[in-house]
Amino acid sequence: MLDEVRCAVPAGDICGEGAIWHPRQNALYWTDINRFLVHRFDASNQSTSTWHFDEAVTAVNLTTDEDLLLLVLGSKVGLWSPRTHPDLRTIHSLDGAPEMRYNDARIDPRGSLWVGTMRNNVGPRGENLKVDFTGGVLYRIDPDGTVSEWKRGLGISNTVAWSPDHRTFYFGDSTANAIYSCDYDERTGVISGEKPFIAGFPQGIPDGSAIDAQGYLWNARYGGGCLIRVAPDGHVDRIVSVPTLNPTTCTFGGPGLRTLYITSARSADRLSGSVFAMEVAVGGLPDGRFQLLST
Repeated sequence: MLDEVRCAVPAGDICGEGAIWHPRQNALYWTDINRFLVHRFDASNQSTSTWHFDEAVTAVNLTTDEDLLLLVLGSKVGLWSPRTHPDLRTIHSLDGAPEMRYNDARIDPRGSLWVGTMRNNVGPRGENLKVDFTGGVLYRIDPDGTVSEWKRGLGISNTVAWSPDHRTFYFGDSTANAIYSCDYDERTGVISGEKPFIAGFPQGIPDGSAIDAQGYLWNARYGGGCLIRVAPDGHVDRIVSVPTLNPTTCTFGGPGLRTLYITSARSADRLSGSVFAMEVAVGGLPDGRFQLLST
């Protein structure tokens, strides 16, 4: 049934995040930041596999090699395959770690990684640290290894997405309760003309997002127990309640990319830390792939 939210995987995550759909494998990948885990849910047989890492993993992304995934960890970005775990080929390390860490990340239409940082609130044993959320930066990491800065002074970097026509880039700052939009030049990868897209929405704060085929942004509202579907002009088209207080991000998967998968973080709710799913009338768009120059 459309917009009926169900529990797909009772994962028990402390902070489920970074979800991506792998169409060739018919599988959902996501992370548990605080437990240093990557999960894979195989939709064909309804089974879940899990891999452990030495530090927090914040996001999973596809690459142009079906067997390799681009993992964003707290202090670095690397290429990884479940077949060769725990091998990880680091392609970039974060200056300023461990005081700062990477957070939300997605691949742009050109095959580059956009990733934001935040003050590191996860300790070496996965414990939550009390920090002042200042000093975050939005980066672009190109396939040739070039790293460029695009915005400074962020609190908690969240939401990285592009419109279906690749002309608009969206990114958010959870501490500011705001998502911004920019003009995006697909030829050069340059963003410009930043302006507020949606700010001050009263239910929760913006966490991760996904774009559907009509260009509407689905945003998980951490602390608000809901997702909102935001029209390209910035008005809230729909509010969908989820059975947990802290939804963290979402991604489209399944046949026709018409299943919206939603990760969550721990709260007092019985199903908190689960992955939820709902069928939607308008499907999503294929996720970007990091352009590998060599493997």
